[in-house]
Amino acid sequence: MRRDPLSGAQAIADALGTTRAAVNVHLSNLGKKGAILGRGYILRQEHAVVVVGGANVDVKVRSLAPLAYRTSNPGQAHTSPGGVARNVAENLARLGTPTHLIAAVGQDPAGERLLSETQATGVRIDHVHRCAQPTGTYTAVLDADGELAVAVADMAATDGLGPEHLQPARELIGNASMLVLDGNLSSSALAYALDIASAAGVQTVIDPVSVPKAALLAPLLAAGRPVFAVTPNVAELGALTGRDTFRDISQDQELTEAVAVLHERGVQYVWVRLGERGSLLSGAEEGVTFLDAPPAEVQDVTGAGDAMLGGFVHALLTGEDPVAAARYGHAAAALTVATTATVRPDLTPRLVEDALTPPLVEDARHAPPRRTT
Repeated sequence: MRRDPLSGAQAIADALGTTRAAVNVHLSNLGKKGAILGRGYILRQEHAVVVVGGANVDVKVRSLAPLAYRTSNPGQAHTSPGGVARNVAENLARLGTPTHLIAAVGQDPAGERLLSETQATGVRIDHVHRCAQPTGTYTAVLDADGELAVAVADMAATDGLGPEHLQPARELIGNASMLVLDGNLSSSALAYALDIASAAGVQTVIDPVSVPKAALLAPLLAAGRPVFAVTPNVAELGALTGRDTFRDISQDQELTEAVAVLHERGVQYVWVRLGERGSLLSGAEEGVTFLDAPPAEVQDVTGAGDAMLGGFVHALLTGEDPVAAARYGHAAAALTVATTATVRPDLTPRLVEDALTPPLVEDARHAPPRRTT
């Protein structure tokens, strides 16, 4: 079943030299025990993560000189697999975490290539829905310094992913070690997945993705539907809490007041990305910790947030506490932006651990202070 999760009962019987009826009895018993999950015979894996959300083709265009708007700019173009959920899933798989992706992909050549390349990284794609809409695209225009200037997302396929497409994966979600949700999902799909996870006691992490998506997510965050972690940037935090703007993100009180609102709504951890300043991790019981962003030579910022989230989840499942897991996520993001790839192809736990290892300090008085409140 590990070799071919979608093999039929007769094929298994033939391989074992037994009868189809006998195989069906064993499969039924394994299903009742939760040892096999969902469509096909997907075996439950320890520390397996289910990631639900967007999978699309990334088209990245980078100017060779500072951008001149409303005119043509010389540059370079590159196409690769993308999508928040898909990128997070690939980061997790490259770090060695068993990962299942649930997404919607068109029945077109772009979708075939997207799935083939995603599966090649180790991500399980058994529950990807092949839809009638074209495979989604995300087109990003980068300035000469690698910073994002503008992006256009065609996410009609993901918009159409509804509860009926998640229903075949109920057992998979309910038996996951952790569920990661991409805010690009429709409100109905998010609510459906959250309810499954909540009923099964599965910890859920949500990436709001954007300000408009965060505003749609906000009503779903309630004390009766607990969420393990939400990972907004400052603008998304404002949308989640009804605060349109923050006067000054260096004013820590404003941020802590905002994250307290989410704690009251049942979110255990709020991890706010503060750009060059680093991030703020707030636990409902532990309080607030500010983490500095590690130094990085930026080649391309695309995928940095996905690497952060993937690293965070991977570290949590290996036993790290949330603060250490957040530092791990920061290191994964710094390694990613130092390349032009959306997901760093040589990403490994050893690479991240090496990035986390501080250089030897001759005099302890010069060691950087720990920023914890």
